[in-house]
Amino acid sequence: MILDLFAGAGGFSHALTVLGVRDVGLEWDEWACKTRAAAGQLTIRTDVAMYPVRPFTGRTTGFLASPPCQAWSMAGKRLGLVDQPLVHEAVENLAAGRDTRDKLLAACRDERSLLAAEPMRYLHALNTVGEPEWVAMEEVPDVLPLWKQYAAVLRRWGFSVWTGILNAADYGVPQTRRRAILLASRVRTAQPPAPTHARIAEPESLFGPGRARWVSMAQALGWGATDRPVPTVCAGGGPGGGPEPFPSGSRQTLFNARDRGTWTPRPDAVVLRSRRKGAGRVARYGTGDNRAATAPAPAFTTEADRWSWSLRSNNQANATIRPLSQPAGTLFFGHRANECTWIAEPATEQPQDTEPAAVPEPIRITAREAGMLQTFPADYPWAGNKGQQFSQIGNAVPPLLAAHLLAPHLHVPFNPDDFTLAA
Repeated sequence: MILDLFAGAGGFSHALTVLGVRDVGLEWDEWACKTRAAAGQLTIRTDVAMYPVRPFTGRTTGFLASPPCQAWSMAGKRLGLVDQPLVHEAVENLAAGRDTRDKLLAACRDERSLLAAEPMRYLHALNTVGEPEWVAMEEVPDVLPLWKQYAAVLRRWGFSVWTGILNAADYGVPQTRRRAILLASRVRTAQPPAPTHARIAEPESLFGPGRARWVSMAQALGWGATDRPVPTVCAGGGPGGGPEPFPSGSRQTLFNARDRGTWTPRPDAVVLRSRRKGAGRVARYGTGDNRAATAPAPAFTTEADRWSWSLRSNNQANATIRPLSQPAGTLFFGHRANECTWIAEPATEQPQDTEPAAVPEPIRITAREAGMLQTFPADYPWAGNKGQQFSQIGNAVPPLLAAHLLAPHLHVPFNPDDFTLAA
């Protein structure tokens, strides 16, 4: 079997399903378990820190782990960094067969910090019977030093190991999500998958295959093509500063796409109206993400073509803001300060002699949209209320990235086109 610790809503599991393989997930969160059940994934609802390893010994080929990141994430208080020496001590002891978790847990500032040491408890027990054949683990970038400690132990046990930081956008995910990755194998050289995408498209050459341009939010959501170049490069820079990476139109709008015949409706059919037109708030047809397919298409005001839409990652002053023609920033949720919203800005410079147009109100991202930006299918069965769904999505491994990581270990063909981004 393939054992998946902290399986969440199924990022690794959905990738394995597409690859024709199944795993057994251990997960505590009630709503994540309900999502997994609705998606047909095998799940044991349990506390990973309390569950015995014995049922899996002698049966485990692959091992996956994506410990909760809240203690380490920039979206939280990051007390995991304070607790890091205690986590390293726990890993060292567990690798030697000594369980000092209770003592160390009492000293942790955040009780979730020590969960990052749990994979070593399982790996030590499995190693006594020569398992698993391969390992893949994922966490936020600040956990990389811990992954390096794991790597040193696994090498002593006969594994080839690679650790490093990967950007999900380099593998076709419409999100510049950076994560610390550990890959290990007893039977092959561990190495990261070759990137398939780049900030700027790279043509094929004698030195290797080309790389497509990063996938934009517009492409992933099916909200309009951004592949028709415009002759100008907009000021303001790209995701990391510097030149605008997408001269194909950071000011191309949803409404222009509609006029070109390449636009498809936002999944919940938002009706955009300006304050000056008297709407006050966003009006919606239907309820939530389960709007009937027969609901009317979005209606646009006469001022709609003045606006270009971007995604704001949270409500903080330093929030990442990206136009639709770029990948999203890292999606993370958990409290109201981390709400992602679509915001409007003028698509073109307004004449000085005209009355300033009223800016449309921000529109909160839906769970369906957020899931698609994580490369889950548009119809993925998210369970729970909106907050519970967003929490599952923000914690998930993007399935498309997961498939790139896992396919070489499974010896199965992998076609990225199997992960349909747009609805």
